[in-house]
Amino acid sequence: MKNTALSHIHEQLGAKMVPFAGYNMPVSYEGVTIEHENVRNNLGVFDVSHMGEFLVLGPNALDLIQKITSNDASKVVDNQAQYTCMPNEKGGLVDDLIIYRFNAEKWLLVVNASNIQKDWDWIASHNTMNAELRDISEDYSLLAIQGPKAVEAMQSITSEDLSAIKFYNFKVSDFAGIEHVIISATGYTGSGGFEIYCKNTEVEQIWSKVMEAGADFGIKPIGLAARDTLRLEMGFCLYGNDIDNTTSPIEAGLGWITKFNNEFINSEALQKQKEEGVTRKLIGFELNERGIPRQGYDIVDAKGIKIGHVTSGTMSPSLNKGIGLGYVGKEHSKLGTEIYIQVRKKAIPATIVKPPFYKK
Repeated sequence: MKNTALSHIHEQLGAKMVPFAGYNMPVSYEGVTIEHENVRNNLGVFDVSHMGEFLVLGPNALDLIQKITSNDASKVVDNQAQYTCMPNEKGGLVDDLIIYRFNAEKWLLVVNASNIQKDWDWIASHNTMNAELRDISEDYSLLAIQGPKAVEAMQSITSEDLSAIKFYNFKVSDFAGIEHVIISATGYTGSGGFEIYCKNTEVEQIWSKVMEAGADFGIKPIGLAARDTLRLEMGFCLYGNDIDNTTSPIEAGLGWITKFNNEFINSEALQKQKEEGVTRKLIGFELNERGIPRQGYDIVDAKGIKIGHVTSGTMSPSLNKGIGLGYVGKEHSKLGTEIYIQVRKKAIPATIVKPPFYKK
């Protein structure tokens, strides 16, 4: 089991630690609901240093990225990020990821922790244009400072004007007394804030200064459990739950990051799927009665016939009701349709709704 550079600090803070993607990670400190609400109302800091980071360098960097990802990276300008995914050759997904453009010959790919080796092998195997690849995952840490007070709270520890960094843009600047830190206006919570990339040797100082700067704004350390409830309230997909190597981006509602301006791996089949339609779709639903939907639960119709399955589910702390994502046959996927979630022996009525579930 690997530790992040901050694992000892989480333990000192009394975090409940769990194994996740091969790392010893904090799942919660004070409890999911307290941590969740703190991010929605104030701000919180997550250690997500288990994520993977690959550099793609050289004159052929863009060519490689265009070949392996579904979005159009040619539209990305310097200091901008883009959410995208890597289709496999069978209609599913290798991973979803964020790409960062520093300049035409320097890009950073940030991938899911559980997929680091798989993604590296996949990218390397398709690197026929000999772009330079570097896996820097083991050397870099990542903090997510999320919440409506993030800009105000963190401004005192950087000379960069944080309010000027637009969503999905980033700057390389000083932060918490460290030079050349990536300050990115990205995140996985829907409550605003930043993601901070730095070297492992720098992250303890940054964590300490972030907690200090955020003290007057109600900052708390936040675990992976609240990260999951926050992302689910926004309807964001989680690899391994809502998307995997068998789900296509079109089925998963990720058509908006699947552009057909250029050829990429399996683009022809995915374009055909987009034009002809899919047989199943990822839907969002809210329970109409008390209950908690969980991954793997059956989705049934009024007659009790199985029409799909839940991929992610929780009791929403913000809405105080059960919410979830799941795949159903296309004919059952219309907004407003009543479906039923099989929670043990009871079929609980639910309504198909359009995420995000949480509206500010």
